[in-house]
Amino acid sequence: MHSLNLTHDPQIKSWLATANRPDGNFPLQNLPFAVFRRAQSHEAFRGGVAIGDQVIDLAAVAALVARDSMSSFSADAIVALEAGRLQTLNQLMQLGPRFWSALRLALFEGFRTGSSLQSQLERCLIPQAGVEFTVPAQIGNYTDFYASIYHATAVGRLFRPDEPLLPNYHWLPIGYHGRASSIGISGQSFHRPTGQIKISGESAPVLKPSARLDYELELGVFVGTGNPLGARISIREAESQVFGLCLLNDWSARDIQAWEYQPLGPFLAKNFATTISPWIVTLEALAPFRSPCTRPDGPPLLDYLDSLSNRQSGSIDIHLETLIRSSSMREANVPAYRLASTSFRHSYWTIAQLVAHHTINGCNLQPGDLLGTGTQSGPTPAEAGSLLELSQGGKQSFAISPTEQRTFLEDGDVVIMRGWCESPSATRIGFGEVIGQVLPAMKL
Repeated sequence: MHSLNLTHDPQIKSWLATANRPDGNFPLQNLPFAVFRRAQSHEAFRGGVAIGDQVIDLAAVAALVARDSMSSFSADAIVALEAGRLQTLNQLMQLGPRFWSALRLALFEGFRTGSSLQSQLERCLIPQAGVEFTVPAQIGNYTDFYASIYHATAVGRLFRPDEPLLPNYHWLPIGYHGRASSIGISGQSFHRPTGQIKISGESAPVLKPSARLDYELELGVFVGTGNPLGARISIREAESQVFGLCLLNDWSARDIQAWEYQPLGPFLAKNFATTISPWIVTLEALAPFRSPCTRPDGPPLLDYLDSLSNRQSGSIDIHLETLIRSSSMREANVPAYRLASTSFRHSYWTIAQLVAHHTINGCNLQPGDLLGTGTQSGPTPAEAGSLLELSQGGKQSFAISPTEQRTFLEDGDVVIMRGWCESPSATRIGFGEVIGQVLPAMKL
């Protein structure tokens, strides 16, 4: 796990004024990665890094470094820069934490107050308001977990009041393999999914659009170097295999899921869309927000899921919130309504445990693979990470504006998720937003 270093010092400021805003997402201490190009252009997508309200164009920085001697860029930083300027971040992810940290440090030094590189690096900035993003890596594989015990208990209680949690939950991180091809970047819109639905009291299912469309508030975990087939990643090595985290909305059709999920789990209820935020925040940037991994009562962990470092600082206090804005709210210029907020520190399983369990059988993780944490809910009803929980399985509607009620999502609804870390002793680190919109179902 990353220890604190110069790049976490809250006293160090940037020569870029917008990076010094106390309520900003992207200070000098963050420097998250994305893949972008100028909006409505035919430019090639390339790697970028957020600072303040700007994007650092890594291709432009690479050209600058190649032309001029820049002392703050070490040999490792230059290797990482060459990989980071490409159309996907897979090659950068594959390099490993030594190279990621070297590039982050070089950019930190270049953009800090007093840097001799200011006049050169100013030419490598593009306003975030003028760019568009794409999925930052070629995602070969996507696995979604079920890491929040509060979500698992709340949902289990709806369907199995006498046994909300199945016996295996306390022993291992539950997960399923999802669909990588339908993962989209923030701003994704998708048609309401259609599938087989079994209506209570009817003898046969019908094919119809989902009436119980939901979101799931999650974090995405991008794999870095990965492991060969047949090898394992120990819990002590696991975080060195993680490039960084993003926000993730795992859209779910609850009525399709209820009919299809037994005995093999989610299928069409999940594979129609998953939306991620453009910025990947490195674990190094999140080092000041570590906290002990506290677990509700459960059996002793098997050795491969336990380590002293994971117990002492395996959790990360990432604040998460979900908002909704309907079509009529947008027409009336009414702001989005906050549905719930929680923190990733409540997660029953840590990032290191997800990675260690995924590979204990020799499964090979590859650079750019994506892991979802599963819906993140907290211990109180106000911290629910899905409408399934907020509406008690669709039994209780609630107001999102003076004139509108919801149990599940309606056509035109826009869902917004945000994430950030803050502490009195550290600079605020933000993830930005992930936004998605529900369109009407396609005609059969």
